[in-house]
Amino acid sequence: MVSFLLSIVALILGYVLYGKLVEAIYGADPSKTTPAIALNDGVDFVALDKKKAFLIQFLNIAGLGPIFGAVAGAYWGPVAFLWIVLGSIFAGATHDYFSGMLSMKHNGETVAEIVGRYLGIAAKNVMRIFSVVLLILVGVIFITGPADILLSMTGVSKFVWIGLIILYYLCATVIPIDKIIGKIYPIFGAALIIMGLGILYGIFNQGYAIPEIQLVNLHPTGKAIFPYLFITIACGAISGFHSTQSPIIARCISNEKEGRMIFYGAMIAEGILALIWAAASMAFFGSTEALANAGPAAIVVKTISVSLLGTFGGVLALFGVVACPITSGDTAFRSARLAIADAIHFNQSPIKNRFLIAIPLFSIGVVLCFIDFGIIWRYFAWSNQTLATIMLWTASAFLAKSKKFHYITSLPATFMTTVVTSYILIAPEGLSLPTTIGYPVGIASGIIAFLWFLLFSNKTNKVVG
Repeated sequence: MVSFLLSIVALILGYVLYGKLVEAIYGADPSKTTPAIALNDGVDFVALDKKKAFLIQFLNIAGLGPIFGAVAGAYWGPVAFLWIVLGSIFAGATHDYFSGMLSMKHNGETVAEIVGRYLGIAAKNVMRIFSVVLLILVGVIFITGPADILLSMTGVSKFVWIGLIILYYLCATVIPIDKIIGKIYPIFGAALIIMGLGILYGIFNQGYAIPEIQLVNLHPTGKAIFPYLFITIACGAISGFHSTQSPIIARCISNEKEGRMIFYGAMIAEGILALIWAAASMAFFGSTEALANAGPAAIVVKTISVSLLGTFGGVLALFGVVACPITSGDTAFRSARLAIADAIHFNQSPIKNRFLIAIPLFSIGVVLCFIDFGIIWRYFAWSNQTLATIMLWTASAFLAKSKKFHYITSLPATFMTTVVTSYILIAPEGLSLPTTIGYPVGIASGIIAFLWFLLFSNKTNKVVG
């Protein structure tokens, strides 16, 4: 219990102290005119109140991630608390801040365009494809998942639910951001926070004991902590998906100083939510073995919610497993539209232009809804963390070029390079190599990437200087 409470305090202090340091190093300037003001088009570039922008950003990046990921991460035991805290403060929130602020700096550009500015044309072209494919996959899984759940609850055909969800997604993708997302998301974002606080209250109120942090592996199958824990808990620590979402809100902020609250702060809030669900999963079931035998994450969430909070908990569980993924799916498709529009320089002010991109996107999405792409989806977790790694190196290149303290991003980038390389080498969906090969190669890749970056940054500084 003590280490859990200290973890909450650490996340809050991380926002107050380290968040200010990150902001100072970036150099947020309240006098600069932001894209929301300079490029206001009433569609994607719309100035929003900072509290509303925070809640939208929080829901954009959260969805089910900090709930389901934290439940799965709890299999390793309370050592997961350390990754959530350290990952959120030094990697995830920093990653989100720079992905949002660099987008704002460059007129609301999407992640591929930002990567291209600092890592080159080849990286930009790869990222254009990579990010759009990732976003379509996210959108599709958040069509079929909620549709399956609604089918089991209502008996209404899955295809009816898929049709209704797609219709909503299409509207949310093309309609101005302040008309649907700007009105619904703040309410859902607040509800997601209330859901987490309700679960925390239930744990304390019913006397469950949250285990203290132990530097031991409690996974029921003995699956190694490294690199699997760092891939499993993405949202709640660091997630590349966030870098695809931040440009949506980067186009809606009217003052650069709001960036720390909106980008860095939303990630810290997500870390707190992940911490609550990881702790609740461990405390409620009493052991990682019992947690593993409780069923998939959706069942775990429902069981905990209903048991702790009764009927109200059931409503929260429904919100968690249906509404949350839907609110991730719609912004995934919206982000894909923006990414394609940026790539081909296609003005999105006329609604017909938005439909010209959205309709082909949704056509692909509809086809994928009826194809078993489970094997492809197994690579999503790795792809997600690889995207985060690329964004961290991009932020590092920006800082080096600007002659600023790049270690706040280059060191997390080095660590994540080691994680994603080790994972793809040893994981079953990767090369399935023995750890005696995967670990040394993974560590070497991180060191080589860091040394190459130092050489790159030194050359950049000489040219700039």
